[in-house]
Amino acid sequence: MADAELHHHIDTPSAWVCRWAEYIPAGGRVLDVACGRGRHARWLARRGHAVEAVDRDPALLAELTGIAGVTTRCADLEGGPWPYGSERFAGVVVVNYLHRPLFSHLIAAVASGGVLIYETFAEGNERFGRPSNPDHLLRHGELLDVVRGSLRVLAYEDIAVSDPRPAMVQRICAIR
Repeated sequence: MADAELHHHIDTPSAWVCRWAEYIPAGGRVLDVACGRGRHARWLARRGHAVEAVDRDPALLAELTGIAGVTTRCADLEGGPWPYGSERFAGVVVVNYLHRPLFSHLIAAVASGGVLIYETFAEGNERFGRPSNPDHLLRHGELLDVVRGSLRVLAYEDIAVSDPRPAMVQRICAIR
């Protein structure tokens, strides 16, 4: 499969995000973590949310310039400090990204009544290709462990999917 086929179309958000976005309080501010080209930031902004899109790649963030409702921040989430301090968001969205040291920051960033929508690759994905490094794959039940005691789980899956490509994923929707 060509690299271009592995990447989502700029306007196609994750079905998981679409399914659970209704739990983000209307008009609430959303943090799109490691946003890449901003497919979720764009979609959430069209739904009336003010979106803070963060990524370390300024060229990708530049593609979001001028998009109504989207503010960008260039930050190295893995090599630098958490750029949001004690800011809280009505929604925190993370898709296809994993850096375990951020878990506590992501949980803390969910405002009262807010929602965490998280989806990324899980153990077993190595049989489908990249990512295959265990550092980039969630362990079985890991997202459940991450939110336990802090957020209430609305939905959780640890499954094989075929769309947009075959992969093992783990995903959660949890509210404060």
